[in-house]
Amino acid sequence: MTDHGPSEPVRSSVLAAGIGRLIEPGRRQNGVQSLVQRPTRDCVVVESVDDEDRSSVQCIDHPGRERKRQRHTFAGRSNAGEPGLRHGGRLERQDHQGGARVDHVRHSTVAPSYSAPMHIRVGVIGGGSWGTTVAHLAAHNAPTVLWARDEGTCEAINTDHINRRYLDGYTLHSDLRADADLASVVAQSDVVVMGVPSHSYRETLAKVAEHIRAWVPVVSLTKGLEQGSRLRMSQVANEVLPGHPFAVLTGPNLAKEILAGDAAASVVATHDPVVAAHLQGIFTTNLFRVYTNPDVIGCELGGALKNVIAIAAGMADGLGAGDNTKSAVITRGLNELSRLGEAMGGEAVTFAGLAGMGDLIATCMSPQSRNRHVGEQLGKGNTIDEVIGAMNMVAEGVKTAKVVMELGAEYGVELPIGAEVHAVCHEGASAADAYRGLLRHEAGVEHHHYSF
Repeated sequence: MTDHGPSEPVRSSVLAAGIGRLIEPGRRQNGVQSLVQRPTRDCVVVESVDDEDRSSVQCIDHPGRERKRQRHTFAGRSNAGEPGLRHGGRLERQDHQGGARVDHVRHSTVAPSYSAPMHIRVGVIGGGSWGTTVAHLAAHNAPTVLWARDEGTCEAINTDHINRRYLDGYTLHSDLRADADLASVVAQSDVVVMGVPSHSYRETLAKVAEHIRAWVPVVSLTKGLEQGSRLRMSQVANEVLPGHPFAVLTGPNLAKEILAGDAAASVVATHDPVVAAHLQGIFTTNLFRVYTNPDVIGCELGGALKNVIAIAAGMADGLGAGDNTKSAVITRGLNELSRLGEAMGGEAVTFAGLAGMGDLIATCMSPQSRNRHVGEQLGKGNTIDEVIGAMNMVAEGVKTAKVVMELGAEYGVELPIGAEVHAVCHEGASAADAYRGLLRHEAGVEHHHYSF
């Protein structure tokens, strides 16, 4: 194996292509400045910026090698580590409501510019409520195509700008297009967004793998864990699509509220700050604020584990319990989520942020929450089979409860609320039994970081 020299820090993995030649880092040539170069075994990864402040990254082959290059350029470059990524713009409801285009973005600090459409193409896989909503958001900033299995759904989105099955009554961005041909959507995409449930994630991603081009990033919207393997979606992606950049978009995001024009915030989590900044630009609108976070593990676990706690909170509603009870369940649920998440490698601060506490509050409180709905129906005396049979969308918390208990045993983390939710969903216990069980659990030190 030939040694091509030491690897230098690089601020982007692969999101693109660009200048077609090597320029010494820091030098400007023909209007293009090379910022970072990193030799690898197969090529040299180069990030550059031109006179119009357009950032690009290219994998340039070593002599004697040939590689099909992809050419994509991002308008508006920014360093994800700079405070300018905090978007403090004045909110205007029409900026993401009803498919209205964002023609300009006002910021109180220096930030990436999203005023011009990006020269990339986004493909969103999954025509459910959240996948459709994320496609709607992306369409404000970049050409976006949504893949849905049902051709009728695609036709309605293309002609009437509506997803009648999941989001009837909510108008989507007029530039959003839908296609039932998975191969066509994936092959043309520079960023692939996965919006399918955890139980079909691996199967769908394997089909995506047949058509996706090298270096194309994968963004997951899925808040769940794989049954059997207990893997997070990033781990599944690493097995199915090794080498592709991976990111997670997660947070307290209720689809219908976003489409109705209510302000919301989310987190895009990835290890690469430049990838994070570019993805941030794809999904941000004036009313949808996207932060970056390097803690992929914590963000994935926060999104998955909160669904179990939301079922418990819904059971409190179904049983007619008061706000004191529900508040206690949410707070102690956050404690369980944090303890298990930290044991698995997540950062404590993540669970106190949008991907942890923020998502937990929204999911436990909102009537739109599927998992809270499941718990409420269980609290009213319905069986789990009756509840699931009456739903047309997936509540990830039901399956995740089993995985969570397995992980708790593996990592030695006690999960009283998780155990009671598991008993109701999988062992035939009633919601009333679950709450009696929680009252029998001995109370100790409030937080695991405290000691006497």
